[in-house]
Amino acid sequence: MADTAAPVRFSLTQKSDNPRGIPCATFISNVEEALQGEAPESFLKRLQELYQKYKFMETTLLQKKLGLKSKLPDIRKTLDMVVHLEKQKDSEEEATTHFLMADNIWAEAKLPKTEVVYLWLGANVMLEYPFDEAEALLSKNLQAAQINLEKTEEDLLFLRDQITTSEVNIARVHNYNVKHKQTTKPVEA
Repeated sequence: MADTAAPVRFSLTQKSDNPRGIPCATFISNVEEALQGEAPESFLKRLQELYQKYKFMETTLLQKKLGLKSKLPDIRKTLDMVVHLEKQKDSEEEATTHFLMADNIWAEAKLPKTEVVYLWLGANVMLEYPFDEAEALLSKNLQAAQINLEKTEEDLLFLRDQITTSEVNIARVHNYNVKHKQTTKPVEA
């Protein structure tokens, strides 16, 4: 019996050193060698699918980056307020502050001395914390958000390189296909 195994297809990606496992796009230096008998149209389709996957990952990471950038100032403000309240607990007078009720509507409030703060954790959950625990939690959350932002920015830079490599590969295979069709086209007499 003859061996009817499918021909080995050119791998469009390779293992990368990206810690989050984003595959590295393989640069195609020799298009004819990369095709290995595969039709240029199907090879282009595979390249475009890979390109779309990279673009989807980029969109997802950009949304994650925006979310992290919007959370960082909130965490910082909350942490600053906890530190401020902790300093105020030792003073004799009540603290006075303004808080936002609605857009452009502020109210004045007098804060009685307290030993605890209440933090919104999300999903309609609020917990009471002593100042030191609240400060530790918020510091940990701030540090985690900053680390996630750095990793996300690192991944975005890596993805941009992969997208550029994919675009170059698509252009090279397309140009090869056009040139190949011109050379195989019968000459009209």
